[in-house]
Amino acid sequence: MNGEPRKKISERALSVWRIYGIIGLAVSFAVFAAATVLIIIFDGPKWIIPILILLFIGEGYLFLFFIPRLRWRRWRYEVREQEIEIQHGLFTVKRTLIPMIRVQHVDSKQGPLFKKYKLASVTISTAAAVHEIPALDEEEAEELRYSISRLARVADDDV
Repeated sequence: MNGEPRKKISERALSVWRIYGIIGLAVSFAVFAAATVLIIIFDGPKWIIPILILLFIGEGYLFLFFIPRLRWRRWRYEVREQEIEIQHGLFTVKRTLIPMIRVQHVDSKQGPLFKKYKLASVTISTAAAVHEIPALDEEEAEELRYSISRLARVADDDV
């Protein structure tokens, strides 16, 4: 039996996930600010305001520091001759084995934030599902795409 997959995704994924966290936090700030203004205007219970501030600070810690770090530590993958293994998850860790013989095609994609941080994601399509390995270095993603494609062709030839 194999241990957990050996390869990790790029550490620059933390920066991208923190930017996503900041965007979500900006939306939360608008909601918390609107709730605070409504409480003040309609003379609502003032004790709710410190609770809202604590919730906002807690959310900030969670989405800017805790979750990105935990997600990065859990994300692992490994490409073997006969299979691809992916492990991810925050609190529940999911491990997926994709047999090479089931791989139909492999794509790489790069959004604006990934492009700024020189990252790319690789998606592996099978008949049943699409699996993604996010936030790889650009060169590593390209090599991985070709490597999986080559191994999948060999697996098809064996059938």
